Amino acid sequence: MKENNKVLLHACCAVCAAHPIELLKNMGYKPIVYFFNPNIFPSEELERRLDELIVYSEKKNIELIVDMQESSKWYDYISGLENEPEKGKRCSKCFEYRLLHTAIKALKLSISKFTTTLTVSPHKNSKVIFEIAKDIAFKHELEFLDIDFKKQNGFLKSMQIAKEENFYRQNYCGCEFSIIK
Repeated sequence: MKENNKVLLHACCAVCAAHPIELLKNMGYKPIVYFFNPNIFPSEELERRLDELIVYSEKKNIELIVDMQESSKWYDYISGLENEPEKGKRCSKCFEYRLLHTAIKALKLSISKFTTTLTVSPHKNSKVIFEIAKDIAFKHELEFLDIDFKKQNGFLKSMQIAKEENFYRQNYCGCEFSIIK
């Protein structure tokens, strides 16, 4: 195990968290999963994703920290960007909001490293996520682990775990603007 091996892993759901948890453990880290996603809509979707992550975390004996926040603060943060396309400025602002809160939580917990499962999705630009997260990490004197979890068949591994675990798999990122119509 690495000295000072804790890493706060921001996660949006069990599907996206499963492979990163295993990879981080194999790298010698002790992942602590952090669920902070005020963007997820509707509330039933948020609850479904959280419930599944709770069950999986318990099964894998992984610490899970749940931080619920009124979605109104997230809506205020992305205000004016509602009509942006997927992968546009709204998404970057959303990443920034959730990663900023992850960094703040890491500081409160005296954890010097954080990362995110957002990079497991082939629909998200990891370079953009890395730039945002590294800026936040620098400002808060933390280390961001810039691991592109989709690389080396990471997305495929996530899908295999999801199938084995019979996870619910959503068909949109999470916010109401990303719902496939």
